[in-house]
Amino acid sequence: MSEPLLQLDGLTKKFPVRDALGRKAGAVHAVDGVSLSITEGETLAIVGESGCGKSTLGRLMLNLITPDTGTVRFAGQDLTKLSASALRARRRDMQLIFQDPFASLDPRMTVEQAVAEPLRLHSIVPRSEERARVADLLSRVGLRPELARRWPHEFSGGQRQRIAIARALASQPKLIIGDEPVSALDVSVQAQVVNLLSDLIRDLGLTFVLISHDLGVVRHIADRVAVMYLGRIVELGPAADVLSAPKHPYTRALLAAVPGHGTKAPPIEGDVPSPISPPSGCRFHTRCPFVEDRCRVTSPDLGSAAHAVACHLDGRLPPATPAPDRLAGGQRLRRLQSFFRAPSPQPGVPQQ
Repeated sequence: MSEPLLQLDGLTKKFPVRDALGRKAGAVHAVDGVSLSITEGETLAIVGESGCGKSTLGRLMLNLITPDTGTVRFAGQDLTKLSASALRARRRDMQLIFQDPFASLDPRMTVEQAVAEPLRLHSIVPRSEERARVADLLSRVGLRPELARRWPHEFSGGQRQRIAIARALASQPKLIIGDEPVSALDVSVQAQVVNLLSDLIRDLGLTFVLISHDLGVVRHIADRVAVMYLGRIVELGPAADVLSAPKHPYTRALLAAVPGHGTKAPPIEGDVPSPISPPSGCRFHTRCPFVEDRCRVTSPDLGSAAHAVACHLDGRLPPATPAPDRLAGGQRLRRLQSFFRAPSPQPGVPQQ
């Protein structure tokens, strides 16, 4: 088996909470003891409710924020121990696609300037070749090269996200992290951008980490899925296994909430506990319909199985039951599937 491109070991990250007088009043447990490995060429999806720590974990992967404990190894190097200059050089191999394409693009820079910026920062091509490289990158993401002189506000949301993808590709990275890269787009445009990402991952051999709450997108693009809850990974395995035969009650509830999924699960009671004071034992025990006494005391380990679950039941959940037929949900699912089956846009054709 090949060495992982990215290796996370025991990552924890807490953010201090202060009262009105500026005194420390606690800490948000954003990421708590996450260990994970990602092999080269793999697409890993990280899913979970808002506030579970997905985006924080993505930023820890790139060392944009420093973990309190644990290590982040990229291609064998511990990013947390690199000097500022060495880390800057290593950043050529790691890029991030943000959720909001308008906020991630500098409104004072034309498209050509924005896409060419990584080329200059890392001295990838001579200045004389920058314009040709930018044109090639825009064509690769389905935009006409002559649009390079325009400003970000002159484009639609989907077009701006294509520009952001072109900029991420400019440095020829090995790893790209997409933090909800399609959630701000219309449904039809989402499908176009997901198809584009799938083609780029395949054609360029990219390693891709998708942070998302949309399980339809995850099913379409991911090789493996990691499910997070309150800062911890509670289930990890091949996408086909996790999405068709979930072992954790939380994963099953997430899937049952997807319109047209076809199964139902016992409802999750109550609200998500505060990450400032997370529950003891299993983090999910306060909302789990299958809770046992040991769940309140002992935290289950994730383990190292191909399809691993951090649950004392270890996948021995009662069988799921078919959900009642929901015509509207089924129609929406079929419409989404038809979008995902649509061919990828051709270079040079203006897209929304």
